[in-house]
Amino acid sequence: MIASTIPTQNGLAFQASRSKSFSRCGSRLNPLVRASATTQTLNTESTRNHLSNLEKLLQKQAPPPLQHDTKPFQIDSSNGSTRENRFKNLFKDLNLSTIWPEMKTAEEVSPRHLNRLQRLLSKSSMEYSPRNNLASRWREYHGCNDWAGLIDPLDENLRREVVRFGEFIQAAYHTFHSNPATSVEESPLSRQVALSDKSYRVTKGLYTTSSIGLPSWVDDLAPDLGWMTQRSSWIGYVAVCDDKREISRMGRRDIVIALRGTATCLEWAENMRDVLVKVPGEENSGPNQPAKVECGFQSLYKTPGSNMPSLSESVVGEVRRLMELYKGETSSITVTGHSLGAALALLVADELSTCEPEMPPIAVFSFGGPRVGNRAFADRVSNNGVKVLRIVNSQDLITRVPGMFVSEELDQKLRNNSKVAAGVLNVLDNMPWAYAHVGTELRVDSKMSPYLKPDADVACCHDLEAYLHLVDGFLATNCPFRANAKRSLARLVNEQKSNVKKLYISKAKGLRLNLDNQVLVIPSCLPSPS
Repeated sequence: MIASTIPTQNGLAFQASRSKSFSRCGSRLNPLVRASATTQTLNTESTRNHLSNLEKLLQKQAPPPLQHDTKPFQIDSSNGSTRENRFKNLFKDLNLSTIWPEMKTAEEVSPRHLNRLQRLLSKSSMEYSPRNNLASRWREYHGCNDWAGLIDPLDENLRREVVRFGEFIQAAYHTFHSNPATSVEESPLSRQVALSDKSYRVTKGLYTTSSIGLPSWVDDLAPDLGWMTQRSSWIGYVAVCDDKREISRMGRRDIVIALRGTATCLEWAENMRDVLVKVPGEENSGPNQPAKVECGFQSLYKTPGSNMPSLSESVVGEVRRLMELYKGETSSITVTGHSLGAALALLVADELSTCEPEMPPIAVFSFGGPRVGNRAFADRVSNNGVKVLRIVNSQDLITRVPGMFVSEELDQKLRNNSKVAAGVLNVLDNMPWAYAHVGTELRVDSKMSPYLKPDADVACCHDLEAYLHLVDGFLATNCPFRANAKRSLARLVNEQKSNVKKLYISKAKGLRLNLDNQVLVIPSCLPSPS
């Protein structure tokens, strides 16, 4: 057979037809030309040219054309098969994906993506984008110019910073879930936080308390809920960079405040209290109305526990202590959070910006954050010099609530292009549920990932690891996922298995991925998807 002489490209083997078939069909390279008698007796030179042309075509890795299955479909009529299986085999044999190609996009796979999957799954430890020196431009990456020129296309240094701050939040999640219970009778003990960035040191744990409680009959009906019904919970931490080399690279000493998302029943209940309330101590920050924030977020931020201070008191007290400790040094404050933590991060940054007359630059990096307050609150945060970078997944519903389902882009376009529309929107700003986002937006899309299903569920679109995966692969708007993405897919496959394309899941199993022990055994070659 001719196939034995053709080299394999990317695990795909090309099989040529037998020489007998040349007498009944035209040339595969030029179907308009009928095969002649001389075609059946190809000499050695023409065969080599023919195979060379085929090899060049294979090396281009062009997507294969749709090929209709010419075999007649057969219904399995074995005694052991059920009626459902017979119908399933029937539709499979009909080969409908060749008629409607869009039906197979959710499970489409390519050798190039499989090779990339092998590389990303084979990483036993995290790999980062280049760790360049930021000393001369750290204020720019911290948002002094609202990240102008750095987002679209995404600057590689900013990408690394965003992913790094996301991993601070992951450490908060991990610490909470390792021991979620909080004692009501005793003062909370310090917790060990495993930071991926060893140049930072945790200085204080943070707790949040709900102002509402569940009725006593809930504990009688469901006594096993435990920590899910507790009023006070560990939500994050304050950390400071202590490594001299890292301080020199970043150009300043950075203080990080990391906050996790919703976890307990009472935190969910507070999220639903979406009526706007005035910011304490601010009666008229805007031209038409005072700054207001969501009632539930404000409650979690300001309510003290039975034996612990409120989140507000803890953060402000610790930041003041660190500023006094490192007085005279160039420093910055970075507040980062996911979901509920993103909302609380805005409240933290807003209060820190006014608690002292001379504060270092404050920036917020939020992931999947909801709207927090009204337009007057957004103006107040901006006027106080707080820089906010919101990382948003286009498919994440949480970023569109609370308030009306109107995008900020459309709102701004209407205000700029029509005085009538601007007047109507200004009136709507006084409504009880007139919320507005704050800051600059970095928009990613889970549909751009070659590994996630286009119809990934709500939980996946809001998942923090999915956000970091999308940021790591983001190049620019409407650009494909970057081929040299560095973040391991192990955690994503483990946490979002039902939302990862099935063929990648099967290949991950073929790679014998052991996520529990972080041991990755990779075969010598990846099997072909065909």
